[in-house]
Amino acid sequence: MPLTPAIEEPQIHESAQGPRVTPAASRTAQTPRPVPGPRPAAVPRPGRPGPARPAPPAQRAPQATPGPVPAAPAAAPTAPSVSAAVPQIQLIPASAEGALDAAEEAVDLLLDTGRAPGDILVLTSGDPHPWAAHELSFGEAAYWALHDAGDDVFYADAAQVQRAAGRPVVVFAANGGAVDAIAGALPVALTRAGALLIVCGDPQQINSVLGAGV
Repeated sequence: MPLTPAIEEPQIHESAQGPRVTPAASRTAQTPRPVPGPRPAAVPRPGRPGPARPAPPAQRAPQATPGPVPAAPAAAPTAPSVSAAVPQIQLIPASAEGALDAAEEAVDLLLDTGRAPGDILVLTSGDPHPWAAHELSFGEAAYWALHDAGDDVFYADAAQVQRAAGRPVVVFAANGGAVDAIAGALPVALTRAGALLIVCGDPQQINSVLGAGV
């Protein structure tokens, strides 16, 4: 009898197989992602205010039975502040020869401590300051135009204090001149000073002038 060839079973290639199913027991459980919480408030940048927080609701007080409202007492009138109206006076002892140098040192100290140049007026009772003498060489109009600009230290003769406008700080250098002229200019310089009057000169003379003129 002829031999019947054995029927070979068809081979199933892996490419023809369906997707593998991994048993549930062998799966690795994924770590749950953290739930995002509330974001922190943004930090305000320097120079910029942050968002204003709403004010908490005010608690209501229990309503009281309405009754007669007493009249409010009249407020007592307050006296004006003396320190805000009267400038401070500072005396720097100096001779007539050294008063201008003392005034220059006072101006340098004022500028070093943050005072703006336009806040300072320097008055001299004797020889004019070299800056004033130089600027006056260009004429009175140009000289006083610098005063009106008010953006730098201005030097003037104490005899012209009536023409000078007020500034926060006035430095008075008693560097000579007639005693009567100093006695007349110093009280006016006090009225030109908004916050501080610095006087460089003989303490006895200055005290006698201020004591009689103020």
